[in-house]
Amino acid sequence: MTFSEGGGSFEGGRVGTRRGGGRGLAVGGGLGALAVALIAVFTGVDLSGVLGGGASSGQETAGTIGECTVEEANTDRSCRLSATIQSLDDYWAVALPESGTDLVRPDVWAFEAATSTGCGNATSSTGPFYCPPDQSIYLDLGFFDVLQSQFGASGGPLAEMYVVAHEYGHHIQTLTGVMDGADRSGTGATSDSVRVELQADCYAGVWAGNAATQVDPERGAPYLEPITEIQLADALSAAEAVGDDHIQEQSGGDVDPHVWTHGSSDQRQQWFMTGYSQGSMAACDTFAADL
Repeated sequence: MTFSEGGGSFEGGRVGTRRGGGRGLAVGGGLGALAVALIAVFTGVDLSGVLGGGASSGQETAGTIGECTVEEANTDRSCRLSATIQSLDDYWAVALPESGTDLVRPDVWAFEAATSTGCGNATSSTGPFYCPPDQSIYLDLGFFDVLQSQFGASGGPLAEMYVVAHEYGHHIQTLTGVMDGADRSGTGATSDSVRVELQADCYAGVWAGNAATQVDPERGAPYLEPITEIQLADALSAAEAVGDDHIQEQSGGDVDPHVWTHGSSDQRQQWFMTGYSQGSMAACDTFAADL
């Protein structure tokens, strides 16, 4: 069990769905850049300057994820995504204004095969990503299987939620001006690119640390059951799997911190736990930290 029983259901309509849209590659903040990193690692081709791919092709159909019971949110990935986004909405609607910024909710799209975005065209191989120009989160839910089968993550509901919360963290960075203020063109273990990603990991941890006490106003119960050690280990396993050093090792090459854009596995786990244990945005100032 992850989402608490409480009463009622999770309302639908918050997360959009798309099927059979454009083709190509989108590059935004967050794990979407993983696709670029993987292409660079496995083929030696640097696509870090690409924003978008080929022209859209095929007929795209759109819809929304409907109302879900708690049981469905705990067993079905689409429902889990919808419920997670609702929890993130409610948490940041309170936490963000405390820092002087009002929340404007991001659009969220679960797509299959391919779709067009404000950052260009994306395919399922892109991985989850946040696109700053249209302030939207995009993901193909099949990515979570790849995270397990190809990159060794243990899986589990909280691992999936961590990925979604990380991308939502990039939206928070857009609203607070971090995205615009950071120099995301550089690479390296202490670059702004890495600091942006680690801060999003920390924001994901902040949300997770509060979600078991944050009450869903519609159901009158906390969003999550208390997080177990096993669930926490699953989230940390996902953070480890998307560390730059781990990705480089998976390619069979040497670990080279000079080309990092997301941080090492240890850093990503550390900053998730910093947010989780301290529970506030103030704990996530990766730009002032000595990395």
